Parts: sequence; C-alpha cells; structure tokens
Amino acid sequence: MLDVTVIEDAEAAAVSLDPIRARLLAELAAGPASAAMLAGKVGLPRQKVNYHLKTLERHGLVELAGERRKGNVTERLMRATAASYVISPLALAAVQPDPDRFRDQLSARWLLALGARLVRDVGTLITGATKARKRLATYALDGEVTFASAAERAAFIEELTAGVGALISKYHDGDATGGRPHRIVVAVHPTVRPETAAAPVVADGADPVAGPDTVTGPGTGNEDPAGPETTR
Repeated sequence: MLDVTVIEDAEAAAVSLDPIRARLLAELAAGPASAAMLAGKVGLPRQKVNYHLKTLERHGLVELAGERRKGNVTERLMRATAASYVISPLALAAVQPDPDRFRDQLSARWLLALGARLVRDVGTLITGATKARKRLATYALDGEVTFASAAERAAFIEELTAGVGALISKYHDGDATGGRPHRIVVAVHPTVRPETAAAPVVADGADPVAGPDTVTGPGTGNEDPAGPETTR
C-alpha cells in the first residue's frame, strides 16, 4: 500500500467522492476486509458493498489482498491501494488552475493555483517514474515561523526572496548539455488552527488571525525519466 496516491482520472475521482465508497476506502486503508466484513460497518447489504468494491477495484482504488474459505464460500479480501488519496487538477482538466494566467505573489488564489500545479505535476511524475521503475528524486522543506509583527514578516519575505534568487542565479545554467530543469516553489501563508479555521481574513499587512506563517520551499532533485520535477 502506498502512503499517498494522486487520482488523475475524472471517473476515478467521481467514484472516490461518493460518500459510501469514500467510507469503504477509509475502512480498507486500515486493513484488508471482505464485503461481508464491511457490510456491518457501513450498514449496507453484502451484495451492495460488493458492487461498490468492484467499482473501486475497476478504477484502481482498491485491490485484492487475498482470499479465504468461509464454509462453502470463498471470500475476497480487499485493501485500499493507498492510505490516502489526492485528486489532481487533471481530473478537471478543462478548468484546472493556470498560475501563468495571473501572476501575483501576494495573491492567495495564485498560491492556490501554484499548489494545484504542484499536485498535478508531481502526480504525473510519480506515474511516469512508477512505469519506468525509477525513483523520483524530490525535496521538500516544511516549517513554521512566528513573526512578532507584520513588519517582521515583510522583512523575512524580502530576505527570503533575495536569498532564493541568489541561489537560482548561482546554480542555474541554461546552456548545460543534458541539464534538467527543476521547478522551485516557495510559499508563506498563515498556519490554520482548528479554533481559528473559520475566522475572517484580515487585511494585508495585519497580523494573521490563523496563527504563525508556514514556510515551504525550495527544493531540487536528481535525474528521472518522468519529466521536469516540481519541488516545494
């Protein structure tokens, strides 16, 4: 079982979003089970559970873990193919976000578009690397910083921009033979806390009500046959 997998197919995404099937996926992520075992947990007849399992299996969301005899019946034990799933913007290809359409470093929606592209590109890279039986080399940095004031946050972002820009200038070689482009994404946003998740958005420049800012970025990887890597 994979830790996380990206759903790129629109039909598979629709299947996973069905409440009953999502519940079955959650149960099967915890361990293998048969339709009969799941029926009591989700409150449905075994036949109906079996129908949902076959639909999930057809879209690669669950797989056969084994079989066992129970009286005169052979039960199929199914398991989820991943512990968790992420739906790629490719599942909504016609309306997927395009970060190049509107670039604004201070826009939360542009940050969201960058995040969506990250999910899409890394999902595609994982698919290609899996087919090629190669390891996908990526790097990610995740941390938190508490700013004493909006001015401190602005100063941090200025230094971060200058520092990352200097590193890019130092190591970028557009003329390198066989060089491989890598994407770098750096993000700063307020940390979401349960007690403030529904709090109103504050004006830019004010201290965020959602807590300290989260900083994510920058990263690089090594060669891989699946295309340019996206790191964050």
